[in-house]
Parts: sequence; structure tokens; C-alpha cells
Amino acid sequence: MIRRCAIPLALLAASLVVPGCLSPAQHRGEADDVAYAIIAQQQQEALGRTEPLTLDRPADTLRRRLLLDQKLPHSGAASRDARDVEPIEQWPDAAYLDTASDTEQPITVSGAEPVRLSLVEALQVAARSSREYQSQKEQVYLAALSLDLERDAFRHTWAGMVSTLFSTSLAGEDDLSGVDHTDALSVSRRFKSGAELTALIAVDLVRLLSNERSSSLGLGFDTSLSIPLLRGSGKFVVTEPLTQAQRNVVYAIHSFERFKRTFAVQVASDYLSVLQQLDQLHNARANYERVIASTRRARRLADAGRLPEIQVDQARQDELRARDRWVGAQMSYARALDGFKTSLGLPTDALVELDPDALERLADATRAALGDLEQVAAEPESVPADEPIEVIEAGRGTPGPFEMAYDDAIVLALRHRLDLRTQVGRVFDAQRNTAIAADDLRADLTLLGSASMGERRSLGSAGSRNADLRPEKGSYSVLLDLDLPLERTAERNRYRASLIDFDRAVRDVQDLEDRIKLQVRDNLRALLQSRESLGIQAEAVKVAQRRVESTDLFLQAGRAEIRDVLEAQEALVSAQNALSSALVRYRIAELELQRDLGLLEVNEQGLWREYDPKEIDDGNDN
Repeated sequence: MIRRCAIPLALLAASLVVPGCLSPAQHRGEADDVAYAIIAQQQQEALGRTEPLTLDRPADTLRRRLLLDQKLPHSGAASRDARDVEPIEQWPDAAYLDTASDTEQPITVSGAEPVRLSLVEALQVAARSSREYQSQKEQVYLAALSLDLERDAFRHTWAGMVSTLFSTSLAGEDDLSGVDHTDALSVSRRFKSGAELTALIAVDLVRLLSNERSSSLGLGFDTSLSIPLLRGSGKFVVTEPLTQAQRNVVYAIHSFERFKRTFAVQVASDYLSVLQQLDQLHNARANYERVIASTRRARRLADAGRLPEIQVDQARQDELRARDRWVGAQMSYARALDGFKTSLGLPTDALVELDPDALERLADATRAALGDLEQVAAEPESVPADEPIEVIEAGRGTPGPFEMAYDDAIVLALRHRLDLRTQVGRVFDAQRNTAIAADDLRADLTLLGSASMGERRSLGSAGSRNADLRPEKGSYSVLLDLDLPLERTAERNRYRASLIDFDRAVRDVQDLEDRIKLQVRDNLRALLQSRESLGIQAEAVKVAQRRVESTDLFLQAGRAEIRDVLEAQEALVSAQNALSSALVRYRIAELELQRDLGLLEVNEQGLWREYDPKEIDDGNDN
């Protein structure tokens, strides 16, 4: 009967400070250092510049402060922030919940007062609080970790083992008890040529605890080498996973840069759309007040016998419609504002308002860039009625700063679009994949070598002398192994599929390039149409205001009916809404064009730097 008692390595690690063993927090820090270094290196390659990209949470999020300071209802600690979550007893990394970035929160929350956000502040909040934005950053980080794992395959891999075995045998005439202790250290290395080297050195110490209590020291060394000579050999084939992982980091950076630009334009579009809804709310209220005044005037005129009662009823009906429009405008504005808060990652019920003067400043800036909008659409008043009609083509007036020739815009887009670079890169990925698939069709020819020297010890050899390493007494072997490519059905099919993937990658480049051209041309058309619409709606507001004033005077003079006044007021509110809509569309069209040209730069804080068409484009892809 043999009794064995093995001490688990986990118990030894728990009781001893083992050199080289890191805590979970240290492992996390090491992973961050490696990933951030990879990201910075690949940013320089992909973008020609570097910028901070960190997964650290802000020291205090705006969402958390809104929930607490405005006393908003929420489900629990997780709704506020990760650091508010009570860690479980087995949580391995207490410092993780306290890790925070040093970036200051630009927004101040003061109790239950509404927080007012400018467009710039909204962009900053979105970059810090948006859950989608954070997920995109994490994709870049995970791609960097995958690259580190592929690099690890070509590093020295060390492994250590310590084991102690206590055993007792009662099978013979005398009890036999002893201790068998082994220390082993191994190292392996895979080379970019495909060769793999493994070496192991082991030290055994055996001691009998009964009888003569003899002991012996064992020492052993083993090494093996594998070198592929045909299939799977060569740096190109062996390092393909490493090459692809590196390209995937570049693609993730491209994707994140594209996302930042698209996201910033979306935030700006949503911001201006909310302000447009607010402007429509103001217009609806002003129209409601005008219709109420018209109804009262109609009532007075009817009481004086100067207006039929039916016209008073018409005014009353329009008053009800105006109220319905005003109430609907309030609900539309509230709905748009709530949706915008959600897109920023803020609580929907938080007291947040936008800068109400931003739309007026946008109008002033647009007028400064485009000139007198009313004159763009106005027809000269002195033209005789029988004058031949000449239809003026779209585009009259001062062109906007981003209106350019189609061909020039397309050249800029093809040069700067990061998603197109990624798609072109995937063509080369497909080519490499085809070359790897073709390599799999070859025969396997491997050179194997091994060497072993020394002597190991067990309790049965406790009485032997101590062992030592003697190369002249070692065991050596060399094997040349050939596997003929007689069965390669799966490899054949993979090779043919790789050719199809290559053709698909080429077609994907063609498809994306055509879609980019379509986007750019559509953006330029939208920009021109928005500018024309701006001029038309500015003139329409001017005409509608004159119409309201004149019909009101005519009504007082008895030369117009109340219906004329009501129709003029309806035309005015429609023209005002159309003008604000055209203004927002024009600004968004400018941003979308810069985005689709790949020229809108967005930094890590979510703030953009717009393209200056006056700058000479030197072909820099940054």
C-alpha cells in the first residue's frame, strides 16, 4: 500500500512570495502599458500622429453628478458609475474601481438648476459619456491586446514547476517512506523561420525517511528542435498571424477615427435639430398669439357690424389650430431634447438645456459667408410684365466656402478616406491569405532533433550517487520526416476559397470607391440646394412679414377679409420654420461634406477642427 501526499502549488504560492508572480492589478497595469504603447506606435503609422487613448473612467462623470445633484430617480449604484458599485468579496482588483483619468469635467452642475450645454460642451460630454464612444475605444484596445498575444508567440516562454511528493509503501517487509522533490525550469521559443526550440532542466532531490535515510540528487537536461523545411516554413508564412494582427490594429484605429468624425457630425446634427425644434416652438407660440389677437379684432369688428359672424368663426377655428400646433411643438421639442440627452449618455430626465442663441449666431455666420440671402432669390421688381422670362440656374450668389468642383472633392476624398485605406489594405490581406493557402498544398518535410543528458531520481534510486551532466553520456537523435501531399482536399478547397475572397476584396474596394464618389457628389448637391433654399426661405419670410402687415391694414380699412389675415399669418409661420430648417440643413451639409472627404479632424476630447479650403493641400494624409 502506498500513500501519497502532494502539496498543491497553489498552497505554496499562497504561503510564499514567489518572485515574478504579479497581482491582478499589476497584470492590468502591464496590459495597459503594452496596449497603449502599441496603439501609439500604430497611430503614428496609420495617421502620422499620436493622441491619447485611454479606457480610464473620468474622475467624476456628468451623468453621476446629474443623478445625485438633481436627485433623479435611478435603479441603483450601477446607474451612477462603476466606482459606486459595491465589489463582491472575491473582487480581485480593488484599485481598478478607483482608476480615473485626469481630464477635468468641463460642465458644472449646481443643484437642481438646469445645465446649459453649448455645442462645444455637448461634443466634449459625448466623448466622455457616450456608451457607443467608449465601446469604439475598447475595440482599438482589444485589437492591441490581440497583437501583443501574437507577438508573445515569438518570445521566450518560461515555465517553472515545484513539486514535493511524500509517499509511504507498506507492501514489503519493511515500511518505505520518503520525500521526492522536483524543481524544473523550461524555456521554449518559436522563431520566425518556423523553427521551434524547447529546453528543460530538472533537479530531483529524493530522501528516504526510513531505514538508512539515504538521499540522492538527480539532474536532467532535455532539449528538442523542430525545423519545417517545406510547408509552414519561412518568415512570410510563419509570421502571417502577427502581420494580420498588426494590420487589424491599424484598421481599428482607422475605424475609430472614422467613427469619431461621424459621431461628432451626428452630435452636431442632433444639437441643431433640437434648436430647430425650439425655434419652431417659438414660431408656433408667436403665431398663436397673433391668431388670438386676430380673433379678438374680428370679434370687435363683428360687434360693430363691420364683419360677418362667419369670419369670426373662421378666426376661432384658426386659433384652435394654432393652439394645437403650439402644443405639438412643445411635445416635439421635449421629445427631441430627451433623445439628444440619451445619445450623450445622460439621464433622459436630467434638467439639461441647450444654448438658445446658437441658432442666431449660426445665422449671422452663414450670412457673413454667403452675403445677402434675400437678394439671391429675389426677382428685380422693375422688370416689365412682358419681358422675356429667363430662368436662372441654381447657384446664383456667393458660393459657400466648401462648395468646390466635383472632381476636386472626389480626389480629396479618395486621398483622405480612412475606410477606403482599410478596404485597400484588405486586398493585400486577401493576397497574403491566398499565398498561405497555397503553401498548405505542399508536402510536410520536418527536421527533428533532440538531446538528453543527466539522470533523474525517484525513491527507488535514493541510494544512488548524485547525478551530474555528462554530454559524452547523453542521448542524441535526428529525424527527417516527410509527409507527401497525397490528400489535400480541405487545403485545395481553402485555396480556391481564398481566390474568391481576393476577388471579393477587389470588388469591395470598387464598391466603396463608387459609394464615396456618390456621397461626395450628393453632399455637394445638398450644399448647393441648401444654399438656394436659404435664399428662397429668407425672401419668403420677408414677403410673408409684408403680407401680414398689409392684410392687417386692409382688414382695418374694410378692404380684406379675416381669412386673408389668417392665411398671411399661416404663411409667415411656415416660412419661418422653413428658414430655420434650411439654415440647419446647410450647416449639417457642410459638416457632412468634410466628414465624407475625410478632412474633419476630431481629437480625443471630441472637439473638431474643420478643414480650411484656403489651405493648400500638400497631399499629407494626416
